[in-house]
Amino acid sequence: MIADKFRGLGTALVTPFKADGSIDEYGLEKLVTLQIEDGVDFLVPCGTTGENPALSMTEHSRVVELVTRRANGKVPILAGAGSNSTEKAVDLALAARDLGADGILSITPFYNKPNPDGLLRHFEMQADAIEDMPIVLYNCPGRTGLNMTAATTLRIARAIPNVVGVKEASANLEQILQILRDRLKDFLVLSGDDAWTLPLIAAGADGVISVASNEIPKLMSEMVDAAMRGDFAAARPIHERILPLMTGNFIESNPIPVKAAMKLLGIIDSDAVRLPLAAMSEENYARMRAILAELRIQI
Repeated sequence: MIADKFRGLGTALVTPFKADGSIDEYGLEKLVTLQIEDGVDFLVPCGTTGENPALSMTEHSRVVELVTRRANGKVPILAGAGSNSTEKAVDLALAARDLGADGILSITPFYNKPNPDGLLRHFEMQADAIEDMPIVLYNCPGRTGLNMTAATTLRIARAIPNVVGVKEASANLEQILQILRDRLKDFLVLSGDDAWTLPLIAAGADGVISVASNEIPKLMSEMVDAAMRGDFAAARPIHERILPLMTGNFIESNPIPVKAAMKLLGIIDSDAVRLPLAAMSEENYARMRAILAELRIQI
């Protein structure tokens, strides 16, 4: 089934930049190769972790193109296509389709704060434009200022056939459990918070779209694989080991800490982020070094 493409571990890919702020295309392709080799199930370019609000339309399309080409069908591509402009969201979805992505991830419009009818129409416009291409909704009220309730998520899923799942980052356990209980058959529920991955899979969720798998794809893959097959005795020790990193990635705004850690680990050459984000403080750099040292992570 189409939705099965996006079960398990998906990486919310960072967009590596050179020191001058341009996209590090070689670094991005190298990152994609590492992800695939270490067992990630699908890749998510141009989400929030990929700094999509700071990318031009041309750059956004180029990142999706590079990731799709480098993956070469080895793993599915769920391309970010979110905007608070419905017209732009449609354009991003069309570009993802034309570049060969397997589906799109679409965040609720930020700042505008649409009501449930507005959300339904927004996602309907995207869905109509790309016909049968699968859409995974993204609920992240900490970023958008809007929480998409369980009732609204379920309503949209029932109304739009190619809405196949939701990435849930509300940190509202009751809400997520309600979606899990009342969802349509085969509707995916993916954790949007790394630290919640194990408990949500235990409750019936279908995986995670992860920040930490940029840094530790193999460990995240091992934990998610074990949890998805119900082997929580194997998954729990990994969860406990990597929990400090999963939470440490948010000591400053994402993706500032994860890029810093990736530079420290030698995964990317530069931890540059684009304004209005800025480099991580020296104090937090020291905290990240300590976390990585404690975890004994090697590449």
